Amino acid sequence: MAHIHMMLQGKGGVGKSLIAALLAQYMLSKARTPLCIDTDPVNATFHGYQALQVRRIDLMEEEEINPRGFDALIDLVAQAQGDAIIDNGASSFVPLSHYLISNQIPALLAELDHLLVVHTVITGGQALLDTISGFAHLASQFPPETRFIAWLNPYWGPVEHEGNGFEQMKTYLANRERLSAIVRLPVLKKETFGRDLAGMLQQRLTFDEALAMPALPIMTRQRLSIIRRLVYGELDAAMVL
Repeated sequence: MAHIHMMLQGKGGVGKSLIAALLAQYMLSKARTPLCIDTDPVNATFHGYQALQVRRIDLMEEEEINPRGFDALIDLVAQAQGDAIIDNGASSFVPLSHYLISNQIPALLAELDHLLVVHTVITGGQALLDTISGFAHLASQFPPETRFIAWLNPYWGPVEHEGNGFEQMKTYLANRERLSAIVRLPVLKKETFGRDLAGMLQQRLTFDEALAMPALPIMTRQRLSIIRRLVYGELDAAMVL
């Protein structure tokens, strides 16, 4: 069964493209080459990773879904022999979610022996409540044949509210049966690990590309290697494949 991994979250700038890139690299490390697609109409960050061979599809026409673009996306995914990773922008969150549900895409993919896996990001800091709300919206709207994976991103602060971690929050407790896994991105010291990762991301480099660059200081490569090991360990534990 092919897994169609779709990044969906209504809040912009929370790391959707980051998790798409991490997931693609993880799959490649397991000798699986995913079909990578970027539909973000504003910031096509995922498309910038040349090593991942990301295709670009324009889904939006003004503020509505372009049916031709949507049909092209579904055709491409339906014909995929293996897994696919689709990064979507915040601006298309509401119309795309509606379009997927109203056209019964999860059921269609299931008929094709494909499983829709929705990845959503929960952040700490000021965007916490917005990202929690986005997750609740998705969980309440998508049909049972959809699998959900939550990524906890602590970049802006701990993922907690009034002293409660994500798994103690009301939204999680109300929707925990919809979640197949939780992936926790590591807390990184910004002056060292965080700066090294940010530099790699700004250049749209994969871990393999960065670690193969002799011009990078050895300790930068060491810290990137540690981050990769931590993230891949989380994905192993979450059994995302």
